[in-house]
Amino acid sequence: MEKVTFTVDGIDLVGDLYRPDTTGQAPAVAIIGPMTFHKEQAPTEYAKRLAERGFIALAYDSRYRGESGGEPRAWENPAHKVEDLKAAVRYLESRDDVDPARVSILAICQGSSIAVKAASEVPQLHALATVAGHYRDAEGDIEWLGEEGYAARKSAGEAAQKKFVDTGEVDYIKGVDRTDTNVGMPGDFVWEWYQPWADRGIWENRYAVMSDADLLSFESISAVPDLKAPWLTIHGDNCFLPNAARRHVDAVASTTRHQLVWDDTPHLAYYDQPDVLDATTAQVSHWFEG
Repeated sequence: MEKVTFTVDGIDLVGDLYRPDTTGQAPAVAIIGPMTFHKEQAPTEYAKRLAERGFIALAYDSRYRGESGGEPRAWENPAHKVEDLKAAVRYLESRDDVDPARVSILAICQGSSIAVKAASEVPQLHALATVAGHYRDAEGDIEWLGEEGYAARKSAGEAAQKKFVDTGEVDYIKGVDRTDTNVGMPGDFVWEWYQPWADRGIWENRYAVMSDADLLSFESISAVPDLKAPWLTIHGDNCFLPNAARRHVDAVASTTRHQLVWDDTPHLAYYDQPDVLDATTAQVSHWFEG
């Protein structure tokens, strides 16, 4: 593994680059993880496996998180994440050991909505694969948070954003909590997965409240018809918001090559369950090689 740095909007982003034991130029993959992700989580699991299959794989921290720069910290800004992912693709294309015509994107959970938007704006992208995607549209956001919850979070986010603009002060809440629902990612099953990372000092359990002004104004479904890169979608009824996934799939242009893999794998199994990671990486690798 090689520690690398690349820059977007004057901010240094830090990544872990996993390389195969090969010579000459290799295909490459930029990997984006779930909401509030750090690169050491699911992105690293996939990066290691893709490198074993001959890919140069980049797991990186988006700005405001992990080793990457940017202020304020723990700010979830989807538009900025789109630009970060595009910058990761450009970085890979610039490397002498990468075949610039075979750079792809892999996304997990809410990284999938970012990846769909970014891929629609990168016409030379070789391929796209999204796994257990949290796909963003108005119907999905209401299903996720409920009408009252959506309105309350967006209003609080906008107020916190105004406070930051006016005073420079940032309001924070927890990223996850076992019982408190006033957090960035509510739900006991989410807490059970993320909290051990916080306990180990690898993930910061903090969420800038103003994130919701940006997060809940973002959607990815309008970008789907503009996708030109071949798209592999891996999802299922036990993944988050399956109806939103189907709406996104239904929006794919008839001229775009697309494959849908739908099974009963639980959502979080795609993050760290070894047999699921192995099988999913095999599917993704085959797609990127096609």
